Amino acid sequence: MSKLDELISLYCPDGVPHKTLGELGTFFGGLTGKSKDDFTDGNAKFITYKNVYSNPALQIDVEDRVKIADREKQRTLQYGDVIFTGSSETPDECGISSVVTVKTEEKLYLNSFCFFFRFNDLSIMLPDFAKHLFRSSDLRYQIGKTASGVTRFNVSKKLMENVIIPLPPLEVQSEIVR
Repeated sequence: MSKLDELISLYCPDGVPHKTLGELGTFFGGLTGKSKDDFTDGNAKFITYKNVYSNPALQIDVEDRVKIADREKQRTLQYGDVIFTGSSETPDECGISSVVTVKTEEKLYLNSFCFFFRFNDLSIMLPDFAKHLFRSSDLRYQIGKTASGVTRFNVSKKLMENVIIPLPPLEVQSEIVR
C-alpha cells in the first residue's frame, strides 16, 4: 500500500468531500478602466494572459507594468488565488488556470482578459495542490463546459460557481504534490 493510499484510508475512509466553487469562494475580474497608455511606464506589476496560460504556478517575478493611481480601486492578487484565462478561440483553451503559490508583499494586478477565484478559507486548499487540481482532466472538462461562443469563446463566471472540486484533507494534498 502506498503512502497516499494509507493517508486516504486514514483521513477519508468514506471518500473525499466535494463542493462547488460557489460554496468555497468568490470570483473577481482583473484590471478595469485601463487604456493602452496605462501600460507604458507603469508603476505596478501586472500579470499577463500569457503568464497565466503558460504557468500552472504563476510567475510573479515579472517586468510587465501598469499605471495605478494612489487612490485607484483595483483588486490585487493574493497567495492562494486561482487565476483563469477568460476567453480563447476554442472552448478547450478557455479557463486555463494558474495559482499564486508564493507569498509576496508586492502588489500584483491581473490583466483584464483573466479573472480569479479566491477561497473564503485558504486553510482547505494548498496552493501547490490547486495548481495541479485546476489543470486536471476532470476540472478542465467542467471548466470547458462553462465557455460559450462562436468565433471567440468566453468563460461564464456564474457557471464557474457550479464547478465541483474534491477537497481531500491537507495531509493527502501534501502527499499528492510531494
